[in-house]
Formats: sequence, C-alpha cells, structure tokens
Amino acid sequence: MLDYGLTTNTIAHAYLLLGPRHVGKGTLAINLAQALNCDGSERPCGGCQSCRRILEGKHADVTLTGLDSKTEIGIDDIRGLQRLASLPPYEGRHKVFIIEDAEYLSNEAANALLKVLEEPADRVVWLLLAADENRLLPTIISRCQRLELKPASQAECEETLINRHEADSDRAKLLSRLCHGRFGWALSALEDEAILEWRRDRLARVLSLSNAGVGERFAYAQELANEFSRDRRAGSETMELWRDWWHDLLLIKGGHPEAIINVDYADALQEQAGPLSLGEIGEFLADLCLLEEKAYRNVNPRLAFEWLVLRLPGKT
Repeated sequence: MLDYGLTTNTIAHAYLLLGPRHVGKGTLAINLAQALNCDGSERPCGGCQSCRRILEGKHADVTLTGLDSKTEIGIDDIRGLQRLASLPPYEGRHKVFIIEDAEYLSNEAANALLKVLEEPADRVVWLLLAADENRLLPTIISRCQRLELKPASQAECEETLINRHEADSDRAKLLSRLCHGRFGWALSALEDEAILEWRRDRLARVLSLSNAGVGERFAYAQELANEFSRDRRAGSETMELWRDWWHDLLLIKGGHPEAIINVDYADALQEQAGPLSLGEIGEFLADLCLLEEKAYRNVNPRLAFEWLVLRLPGKT
C-alpha cells in the first residue's frame, strides 16, 4: 500500500519522482493519483471506478503531460495546467497533474511552474517525473518532496523475466543487461520486437561508421542532429546506445568480456576492439560523455555531432 502522507493526511502539494526512464516513475505516479482519489478502503484498491478511470487515462481530475515527440515542454503547456489547477476537482477528491520528462521544461515553463508551486492550491497535487534532477531549477526541487527510484539488479530483472513473464533464458539475459535495471524497458522489449529492431538498425550504423569516409560520417552527423532537434528523447536513447557500445569495447580491451552489455554482438565487438588501443577507446568514450552533457545546452547539434564523428577512431 502506498502512503506518502495518505494515512496521516499530510500529503505534499508536489512530489519529484527521480530515476532513469522506464524504472517505474510513471507507474508510481499513476498509483499515487489512484490512491489520492480511490473510493476503496485499501488505497489504491485498483478496482473502484476512480482507479480504473485513472489507469485508462479517462479521469477528469488526473492530467498527464510530457515531452512526447517535442524538444521541450513549453510555457503554453504549463499555462494550460495552471488554468485547470484553478478549478475545483470534478469527480475526485484531488486534482493531480503528472509532468513526465520534467527536466525538459523550457526556462519560461520552469519559472511558470515554480510560481504555481510557491502558491499551492488546496486539493491539487503535482507529480514531477525526471531522469536527471541536475537539469531542474534548484528552487523547483526545494518545493517538492523528493522520491528516488533505484534500478533493479541485473539478476532480479533476469529472474523476473524468466519466472513471471516466461522469457527464454537467452532473451532474459540480453534484456536484463540492455535495460540497466529499468525493468519497464525490458518488459516493453520483450513484448515489442520493434524496440530491438530499432536497436539493430542503430548498431548497424555504429558498426559501419568506423570504416566510413568523411562524407558518410558528416551525413550521419546530420541525421543525428535532425533526430536530436526533432525529438530529444530519441536522440538521448541513440547516444545511450553509443555509450554502451564503446563501454563494451573498453571492457573487452581491458580483458573483461564477460561484463559486456551487448552480449549478442560479442564477436563484432571483439573484431572492432582488435586494432584499437585502450587509450583510443577511453578517449572516444570521454568524448561521447562530453557531447551528452553539452547537447542539452545552447550548442549547435550539427556541429556537435560532426565533431563527434570526426573524433571516431578508424578510417576518415
């Protein structure tokens, strides 16, 4: 049973749910919204009309917003929520506003939200979901009750996939490594082959790029920049895939192939690692981390990705 002030009637007006994507923040937010509006004796019961309507996304007093395919959550999004928050609950006890990807709030949107949190309304609860609190205004963080969700262990993910979701051992081993403890991602990938197809397509480009010339590298840099400018979340996932790949190369070159994430590409990793030095791999991995950090600031995505692909060890 969730509590967070429910039994003592000390509910905070805002909660910050922290953790990597697919770790369970969205599920927890929905459960908390259900608990705040549940008609059952054990909250959330999951079976009453309010709980069912919230789960189906049909409850008038529970509003979900987020990044979707945009590059940021804008001021108009927050103003729309402000208007809704000024109205009393329609069918439940509390109005609940869930903001996914809160670290992608624009400066104007973040300041507008801060004003709302500084003047909390009765029977209104804000749930902010974020993967990186360092990209949030410290003043927003200070006005929220902070709840951090930790990733599960690889062993826990693998065991759960096999015992509760009937995954075969090879698939469970792969997904438990790829998910980084974010069981929601592993379960989605188990149920939707398109997720792994997307990964295979991206890895094919990673493999081909090492032996590509300048023209092909620049063309791919433009693709990455377009993706990042169009959809920050998809761009971040591509960068994470790159980081995992080069981290695996580092592990193989360092003599620890048993620890790699991309176990289904072990032979390809061994082949690529062969002519590279440990220093070259480590230096490019550092470049990747630097680009990920800079990409969320006011830098030109095309120039940033062109810099990255030119730094890629191999043929140019």
